[in-house]
This record gives sequence, C-alpha cells and structure tokens, in this order.
Amino acid sequence: MRFAGRISSIDISGIRKMFDLARAEGVINLALGEPDFPIPPESKEAVRIALEEDFTHYTPGKGIPELREAIARREEEKGARMHDKDIIVTSGASEALHLAIMALVEKGDEVLIPDPGFVSYKPLVELAGGKAVPYPLVEERGFDIDLDAFEAVLGTRTRMIILNSPGNPTGGVLSREVLKGVGDLASDAGIPILSDEVYDDIVYDAPHISPLEFNENAIVVKGFSKSYAMTGLRLGYAYAYEDVIEAMLKVHQYIQASTCSLSQRAALAALSCSSYLSEMVEQLRRRRELILRELGEIPGVGCSPPGGAFYVFPNFSRYGSSQALAMRLLREAKVVVTPGTAFGARGEGYIRLSFAAGKDKIKEGINRIRRCLLETA
Repeated sequence: MRFAGRISSIDISGIRKMFDLARAEGVINLALGEPDFPIPPESKEAVRIALEEDFTHYTPGKGIPELREAIARREEEKGARMHDKDIIVTSGASEALHLAIMALVEKGDEVLIPDPGFVSYKPLVELAGGKAVPYPLVEERGFDIDLDAFEAVLGTRTRMIILNSPGNPTGGVLSREVLKGVGDLASDAGIPILSDEVYDDIVYDAPHISPLEFNENAIVVKGFSKSYAMTGLRLGYAYAYEDVIEAMLKVHQYIQASTCSLSQRAALAALSCSSYLSEMVEQLRRRRELILRELGEIPGVGCSPPGGAFYVFPNFSRYGSSQALAMRLLREAKVVVTPGTAFGARGEGYIRLSFAAGKDKIKEGINRIRRCLLETA
C-alpha cells in the first residue's frame, strides 16, 4: 500500500515506545508523564450526574459555554484578559497544538521549536508541511533560552515560534527577561507565538509567566491532563484572538467535531476545586526533592533542578549514549526511562525521569539504576 509522503519522516513517539516496553512484570516506569493521583472527587461526581442526565451527545464545536466561561474567569484571575469567544476546548492539549499549527503554518514555513523539547512539536510542524528549526535550551541557565542563539535561527521564513514553560522534558521555567526578549523579537517580525503552558500550575520556585504578558498575539495552550490528572479524559483548550480561534475551529470541526461531553463536565467541576491543585503540587515538590537527592548518589550524574512540571533531565553521558543507556536500564535494572534523544539532538547524553510516580517507585527505581551502573563501572 502506498502511504502519503507527509508521514514518511514521522516516527512513533520515543515516549510511547518506552511506554509499550514498560508493561513487563516487575518493571518500574519512570518514563511516562502521567500523575498517579485520582481525578478530583467533584469531577467523578460530575461525570456520574452527566451520565444520569444522558449528557452524552454532541456539544458546541468550541466547547460547552459554561466551561469556556469558567476557563475565562480562571485565566482572568491569572492576569489574562479574554472572553469565552476567544477560547476553544479541544481533545487534549495535543489537539490544540495541532489546530494552531494547521491554521497558521503552510508548506515551506519554518517553525522554531525548543531543543530539547516535547516530542510532538517537530512531527506536527512536518505534518502541516512546515520545517521545524530547533533553538537551544541551555542547561547552565536552568534550560532557559540563550537569546543570541535564538535570534540567530530566526529567519525570513519563520512563521511561528513555539515556547514551552514549564518545559517537557527539562522542567525548566523560562525567565521573564527571556520571555520579554522573545516576545519583542516576535512582535517586531510579526510572528505569532504558540505557547505550550500545560504545566503552568505546577511550579515550585518562581511563578509561571506567560509570553502573552509581552506579546498579545500569543496563542496559549493549556489542559487538564497534568493539573487535574485527567490524562485519559483528553481535554485541553487554547485561547487567542477570536479570528485565530475561528481558524482553529475550522480544522477542529472536521477532525473532531466536538470534544467529549463527559470530560467537559469533569473539567468544569475541577475548576471549582480549591485545594486539589495545591495539595498535588506540594506532593510533587516532595517527590522532586527525593529524586534529586537519590540522583545525587550516582557518581558523575549532573541534574539541573526543575522549576516546574514533574520531570528531571539528568546528564548521564558518562554512562554512554541515551538510547543505549535506556535499553540497558530496562534490560538489566527493569526501570523504564525516556532517552534524551527522543526530545531532539541536544538531548543526547540525557535521560528523562518522571517523578509523577509515587515515592516508593521513585526511590526503588533510582536505587536500581544506581546499582546497575555501579556494578558494571
């Protein structure tokens, strides 16, 4: 069978490859970015009531009005000024990224993406016919952007800039200085920013800052998978100027029509939970301290403390290539990690570890890694 040329360069996600290998008995999975918390009890009750009410049919393309209104209120509390018409509810934040790229990127357009950066950016750009151009994140700066290096890859064919803060896989939080610098460059060149902020609620050392503060043309993408442990409910959203949202809706209506009605009710209920998020972040903060402490016991491993999200991105280059090390740890230590090269060329030598797993799994997993490496050192 002949396949479309657009998928010829697209590979299966490196994260998903490791996830599939994690199903063997006795394996500890530190690869997947999925909180091990239950969804809020209010969300469970909302789904139950929705089922009783037979709320199981199509919803408006942009999402149910009451959810969009609640999202608008929440974002206004964080400093954004918007109306519910500026919001589209999507089947996960990944769909929101896809819609924005499809709406704005044409064949031959260049899109700047972080390196190391989330696995979806490059394939989504290529599926739209564009070319992904990486810009480096600097470990010595907490995986912040070097503005000089960033400006060097900004070209006449640049059509979009993708930012991610807090970042996956690094946990890095972009500084105010960098966000202003990128925002000013984008404004001067008339280039839209696509800001992936799915981890904006999960920060530890400093508040989250959105590039929307410096560039009003930013398209912001968020979701409920990480902040409310709703990975399986597949619900995200985007907000931007209404004309951008309408363009995204054109794509959404033909590939998705509308998002899951039950998930929207669950999300609406979650937004009224006052303590759920703060309690989750506090538990994740303690897990971050644990995994950094345990990694510190492995000779030759350096790790920049993450300012947000629930990942560490330690440098294991002393122990070989990322891919070979990941497979060795799976085979010999029965621990699943994600090789840094899944996130770009600058990920070589690193592995991504998730501390969204429980403390016992984190401690045992890192202990297994340490024993494996030291026994053969």
